[in-house]
Amino acid sequence: MTAWTCFDVETKDKIAHIRLKRPEVFNTMNRAFWNELPAIVNAISDEAEARVIVISSTGKHFSAGMDLSVFTDGQGVASSAGKAPREEGRARLSLRAEALRLQKTFNCLDEARMPVIMAIQGGCIGGAVDMSTCADMRFATKDAFFVIQEINLAMTADVGTFPRLCHLLPQGIVRELAYSGRRLPAHKAHALGFVNELFDTHEQMLAHVLELAREIAAKSPLAVHGSKVMINYARDHSIADGLDYVATWQSGMFNPTVDMYESFRAKQEKRDPVYEDLLPARKAM
Repeated sequence: MTAWTCFDVETKDKIAHIRLKRPEVFNTMNRAFWNELPAIVNAISDEAEARVIVISSTGKHFSAGMDLSVFTDGQGVASSAGKAPREEGRARLSLRAEALRLQKTFNCLDEARMPVIMAIQGGCIGGAVDMSTCADMRFATKDAFFVIQEINLAMTADVGTFPRLCHLLPQGIVRELAYSGRRLPAHKAHALGFVNELFDTHEQMLAHVLELAREIAAKSPLAVHGSKVMINYARDHSIADGLDYVATWQSGMFNPTVDMYESFRAKQEKRDPVYEDLLPARKAM
């Protein structure tokens, strides 16, 4: 089992549970975080031993966002101490590449072959908002809040907040949060549909999320995966495009003699259906 710096990972009953584990620094996102998260999620997605991913955290806050060491540890493009001056165009190209690399860290959640459920307590700040927008569902404690922190640091959020959040919240709300840096409290996030449900305690939230994960894991993983693909495709395309693509998908993936037959037979036999896992993803040669 791999020992991760920023996460604990456990797979049980077809559910992969990823926990942020640096509460002493409010689970800030240091360089190890940005390297470890895609490695963990991509491995879960590729191996297909889990059918749902749950992401939760520890301590008072879900995450306070980007750890400033990412900009000052000498490894990023923002650090140039002791180095010769760089040509401006090349420096800007490197900065763009770094932003794209950070975006890919969270893209893995959107692209995972199974649903991702996020359980949020306390502050979900800056980069953590970017991360939360990539989840299929968000649940929160009543003390949770969301902040587009970048504006308070005199920068524009660039890791995924705006492309995704504008599909999840009314634009007027997104603009208010983006321009002002104000907190979006959990009760308002719930009322706006950004959060599925609120809970008094962290324990109650996790119990609910894991029960939902077990329910999803009992469904056909091929049908669940197809549903995620279609929902994401519909988000990014026109209605006509979505209708055409789902027809193509069904013609290639739907086989009534396998999972659908099993679901009918299980009902007749008064038992839970048993579905095969997805096949592991093939690795590049």
